[in-house]
Amino acid sequence: MSNSLPIQINEKSRTPIYDQIESQIKTLIVSGNLPAGTGLPSIRKLATALSCSVITTRRSYQNLEQQGYIKTIQGKGTFVAEINLVDQDSEKKQTVKVALKEAIHTGKSYGYTDEELLNWFEILLKERKDDDSV
Repeated sequence: MSNSLPIQINEKSRTPIYDQIESQIKTLIVSGNLPAGTGLPSIRKLATALSCSVITTRRSYQNLEQQGYIKTIQGKGTFVAEINLVDQDSEKKQTVKVALKEAIHTGKSYGYTDEELLNWFEILLKERKDDDSV
């Protein structure tokens, strides 16, 4: 079982910590970085690693289990569940869509035009492509 997960908590975010944990674990699962059957840290270990309460990590795990992303086996631990490929693709698209909407909202709140935001997006895509080719 994994002792830690690459999860970053943003204390300044208005998003509740349990939601940040849940979202990041879901992203790790949907992206394939945590394949089906992978053991997850116990609620207590995760709480300790993230310096948050056991109640917070328990809520994240409970939400993920209700959504079908993880499963708990009594006496054995918590594991990544098998995810339907259609659901996995849908979740990926939804996650990216939400992130892009948030970026647009932020840009608009600073007064940038659609054209300026689109230009930035194209520049960033090109930079990413250049970084990948190195």
